Amino acid sequence: MMKLADKVKDALDEVRLLILGSQILVGFQFNAVFREGFDRLPAVAKLLDAVALLLMLGVVALLMFPPAWHRIVEEGRDSARLLRVVTRTLTLALVPFAVSIGLDLFIVLERVLGGMAAGLVGGASVLTALFFWFVLEFWRRRKVHRDVDDKPERDRVEDPGLPQKIVQMLTEARVVLPGAQALLGFQLSIILTDSFEKLSAPARLVHAASLCAMTLAVILLMAPAAYHRIVHEGNASGEFHRVGSLMVMAATLPLALGLCGDLYVVLVKIFQSDAVAGGAAAAAFAGFVALWYVVPAAQRRRREGRVSLLPRGSGYAR
Repeated sequence: MMKLADKVKDALDEVRLLILGSQILVGFQFNAVFREGFDRLPAVAKLLDAVALLLMLGVVALLMFPPAWHRIVEEGRDSARLLRVVTRTLTLALVPFAVSIGLDLFIVLERVLGGMAAGLVGGASVLTALFFWFVLEFWRRRKVHRDVDDKPERDRVEDPGLPQKIVQMLTEARVVLPGAQALLGFQLSIILTDSFEKLSAPARLVHAASLCAMTLAVILLMAPAAYHRIVHEGNASGEFHRVGSLMVMAATLPLALGLCGDLYVVLVKIFQSDAVAGGAAAAAFAGFVALWYVVPAAQRRRREGRVSLLPRGSGYAR
């Protein structure tokens, strides 16, 4: 039987694989709005770009849910329940991922191939993704699991030991960090475009605040590595695991603020409406907070009768 710690490591690596691509696409969608050719796109293409961006932000929110669950609910322990959360979350996230890719292809290729051909290519990409991500998998799953009884595994919980907990915590930081760094690069480059100068003063200030928030997120995500090297010289320490977990979880709040702030800026440029942009950004922020904090905290409270966003015994939790 495969060790639970190995299964959790594989699951986190799969989350990492998907989230990097999703964050790169979010960066492209943020950046594309400020390119010269965007203003020449038809209104339908601009609307579809907004839809694709919202879908991809939903993907990011879903893919970061398992690390939040692992930190808050499981307190760094390995469990079969965590594996089920990863499986269901990744399965759900792949649907908007496929649709967003199709929409992006349509928007880009419409200028080259025309609307009809671009629509066919975009639709074909969605169907191809759904086949390789769902149809093939569920067909094989029936054959693989036909004679397997996994009931004894469903409530399995293991403490992987402090060294493995630290490895998993650092892996969860790496789940978010590359994409956050890429988004920070996109945010910095946007300021140098002519389109940015045409934004209203409030929109430019929101982007500046988003840039600062994303910078803080990157700093916090890189902090565990510096703390581990300088304070503990690379040795396993319960104190480092607690502090690192705090830093990783704290980074998700400015990350959400940075994403939603730039969502507001992009939607203002597309719809020319502060109300529409503000409502969508507020709804997105509420979704991030719900998935990354409220739902895991509520689950932990249901299990333990209290709410805490930090590992037990951290010295910070009440």
